[in-house]
Amino acid sequence: MGDDAVIIEGAESPASREALFSTVHGAGRIMSRTAAKGKFVKVGTKRIRQEGLVRHDEMMKWIYDRGIVLRGGNLDEAPQAYRRLPEVLGAHAGTIRILHTLRPLGVAMAGSDLVDPYKD
Repeated sequence: MGDDAVIIEGAESPASREALFSTVHGAGRIMSRTAAKGKFVKVGTKRIRQEGLVRHDEMMKWIYDRGIVLRGGNLDEAPQAYRRLPEVLGAHAGTIRILHTLRPLGVAMAGSDLVDPYKD
């Protein structure tokens, strides 16, 4: 959420051939949705949410510092839950060419008050 995106194309190289001309389709998570957001635990007869590894104020500061407008979203999709794009692209150097870098102005996602029955 809110990180740059790139449009890439494959590059002909021995490394590309070795990878069967396959490449990344996203930066990839460094923590699960539950780890980022926290989980519910049963305490007596109540369900209480344990804090996750990402704090809401940290997520909002990250978004604000980049000048991005956020509508909706939740901690499970926070930028802190994902690898940074430059590192991922660096790991694939020689197998891809970056054609365009897209910088987001806004992000619109379902809010935490909506239940998505198809979300993993």
